[in-house]
Amino acid sequence: MPNKVLIANRGEIALRIIRACKELGINTVAIYSKVDEKSLHVQFADEAICVGDAPSRNSYLNINNIISAAIATGCNAIHPGYGFLSENEKFAEIVEKCNLTFIGPTSEHIKTLGNKVKARQIAKSAGVPIVEGSKGNVETVEEAVEIANKIGYPILLKATCGGGGKGISLISSESELRNSFAKTRFEAESNFGVGDVYIEKYIENPRHIEVQILADKFGNIIHLGERDCSIQKRNQKFIEESPSPFVNERLRRLLGRAAIKLAKACNYQSAGTVEFIVDQKQNFYFMEMNTRIQVEHPVTEMVTGVDIVKEQIKIAYGHNLTYTQDSIKLKGHALECRITAEDPMNDFRPSPGLIKNLVLPGGFGIRIDTHLYNNYEVPPYYDSLLAKLIVHAPTRREAIRKMRVAIEQLIIDGIQTNIEMQYLIMHNPSFVRGIYDTSFANTFVKLMKENRNE
Repeated sequence: MPNKVLIANRGEIALRIIRACKELGINTVAIYSKVDEKSLHVQFADEAICVGDAPSRNSYLNINNIISAAIATGCNAIHPGYGFLSENEKFAEIVEKCNLTFIGPTSEHIKTLGNKVKARQIAKSAGVPIVEGSKGNVETVEEAVEIANKIGYPILLKATCGGGGKGISLISSESELRNSFAKTRFEAESNFGVGDVYIEKYIENPRHIEVQILADKFGNIIHLGERDCSIQKRNQKFIEESPSPFVNERLRRLLGRAAIKLAKACNYQSAGTVEFIVDQKQNFYFMEMNTRIQVEHPVTEMVTGVDIVKEQIKIAYGHNLTYTQDSIKLKGHALECRITAEDPMNDFRPSPGLIKNLVLPGGFGIRIDTHLYNNYEVPPYYDSLLAKLIVHAPTRREAIRKMRVAIEQLIIDGIQTNIEMQYLIMHNPSFVRGIYDTSFANTFVKLMKENRNE
């Protein structure tokens, strides 16, 4: 096991990793930008070191400064968390070349699976269904039009090396495709450094279902069931649950087997998430694989009892998986609401500022992962996530009731948040019945605004 881990992240995920390391007897080093000097992850780590100014490019994305910090503090491992450099193959490669352990998959895995076209090819060769689309990158608008006319509209024009819901355009006609092609390539280049794009057929009103896997260095791979992430705005998830109310036992087995087949096909090692699009007839198609810890991993932890972060650390240091597939049982139901510093009534405008009053809920089956405290200043430079509110109960209906109570008891004063929206969703009849898809959030927010204006 490592004796000291540098955590190349901030916020709630940095705290989550610190806790896992401490339980394993591992010392931790936090990095921080100048604006994060008073953050909780800085206070809770054994050591902390500043890596730059507030903008991410100068701090949490500054590879040279982060590597230097790890070496200067005597770390022998780096955990990237999620976001920032977590899926940057160049960062992982440099970590490896410096004889440090990257707590995640190899740089080659990140590179291969981060390329959506290559990932689709691997899935297809492994016998995992994929959505109809281009065989590779689409170089010209004329090529794009030819492919789109062949498979039929609507289509998705997607960044080949994209992620986080960026670099995706829904196209409904040839004229729209011609107008959007250069723009999408530019967005891909701006966000990911590569302007390559490809085409997929758009599946109307699907469910977004993902499968959590764990794979060690000895070829052992298990899945931990599915998460339903269909409630999302601008391709950003904000409610997750496990198990999915849409997935029956047959589909659960098929999804789990497909996820494991994909991981085996590329000899994957570490925690990972295989994402699928599932249509209303329960046909499923591979979408992408995330080679990092997911924001929503606590949902799976609650229904399986598996500490995914601990397992990820153990795998990185050559340990066998603690669990077998037969030992994984889904118990009860878990829900997660992401609490963000955004104003849903104002096009989800970010709302940084001072937390003037903070009251966190508690009780049996309630978990909250957050880095907030009273008088904490939410900076404007980073992701808007404030907290993850997670509940667990024997049934889905009981979990929804518990989430309602937890949200009622959560108070964050001083800034705009999405707390009220989450509360209203928990009372929405369609959500309560489990009848929703990826179009739910857009429709719900539109109705919420209309009702507010009446």
